[in-house]
Amino acid sequence: MPDAPLGTRTYSYLGPAGTFTEAALTQVPEAAGQTWKPVANVAQALADVTDGSSHGAMIAIENTVEGGVSSAQDALANTRGLRIVGEYLVPVTFLLVAPRGSALADVTDIAAHPVAYAQCLRWLGRNVPGHSQVVAASNVASAIGLLDGTLPAQAAIAAPGVVDHYDLDVLAEGIGDNPDAVTRFVLVTRTVVPPERTGADKTSLVVELPKEVPGALVEMLEQFATRGINLSLIQSRPIGDRLGRYRFVIDADGHIADERMADAVMGLKRFSPSVTFLGSYPRADHEAVEHEQRYSDASFADARDWLRGILSGADD
Repeated sequence: MPDAPLGTRTYSYLGPAGTFTEAALTQVPEAAGQTWKPVANVAQALADVTDGSSHGAMIAIENTVEGGVSSAQDALANTRGLRIVGEYLVPVTFLLVAPRGSALADVTDIAAHPVAYAQCLRWLGRNVPGHSQVVAASNVASAIGLLDGTLPAQAAIAAPGVVDHYDLDVLAEGIGDNPDAVTRFVLVTRTVVPPERTGADKTSLVVELPKEVPGALVEMLEQFATRGINLSLIQSRPIGDRLGRYRFVIDADGHIADERMADAVMGLKRFSPSVTFLGSYPRADHEAVEHEQRYSDASFADARDWLRGILSGADD
C-alpha cells in the first residue's frame, strides 16, 4: 500500500472510544493526529486494511490470562496481503464505574463483559458480595449501558480509558485479580517491506503440517531448534476442512533478515505445503534476542564460503 500523505491516514481499532485497543493505538507515534476509526470486530478492522479504507488496524493477539486471541489468529491466517509491522503491550487493569453520585454500598447489579468479569471475581466476591452480573457486549458498552439506561445495573466493569470519554464516577480502581495481566496488540498493514531489524525483533508465521504422521510436529519444530531460534508462542488452530487438521501460529525470536531465521523459514517452506509469513517487527519489550555464536550471521556466511571453496576445488 503506498504511503498516504501525513494527515490523511486512517487507523481502525476495536471500539468504541475508551477500549484497551484504543490505548494500544496511542502508542503508535505515526498514528498521532490521524483519523481513528472504531469498528465492531477484528474482521472489520482487517477488511478496512485490505480494501484500502484504512492504512492500518490495531488488533489484540495475545493475553497473559486468556492466551492467544483465536479470532485474530484465524483472521490473519485466512486473509492474504497483510503484514504485522509492530507490537504493543497494554496492562489490563479494570475500574468499577457508576453514574455520578453513586456509592459502592448501593451496587447490587454489575454490567460487565464476560471476560472482564471473570478476571475480577475475587475482588467482586470480597467487596460486592451477593451482586448479580449483567452481561455487556464490551468493556465500554457496559459503561454506556449505565448512562443510557439500556443495562439494568448500578455499576460497570470498564477499562481505565472509559473515564476520558464518559461522565462517570470511579468507585474502585485496580479490581482485576491478576495485577500482571497484559494484552499484546499488533499493528497490521497491507503487505510492505519488513521494518529494519533492530536486534530485538520477532517474526510471526502460520504453518500447516504436510501430513498427519508421527513426528511431523517435531520435524516442524526442528526447523527452529537446529538454528538456535526460540519460540515465544506456538498455538494450534483448526484448519476447518476436517477433524484433526490443524495449523500452527508461531512467534519466533528474531528477524527474517537474520541468517538463521531466513534459513529456518526456507526450511519450513520446503517442509510445509502452506507457510504464511505474517511479519518481522520490533519487540514491544525491546529485549535483545540472544543466540550462540554458531548461529550468528557471520557463522552462516563463513559456512557458505567454506562450501563454495569445496565446490571450486580449494583445499578445505
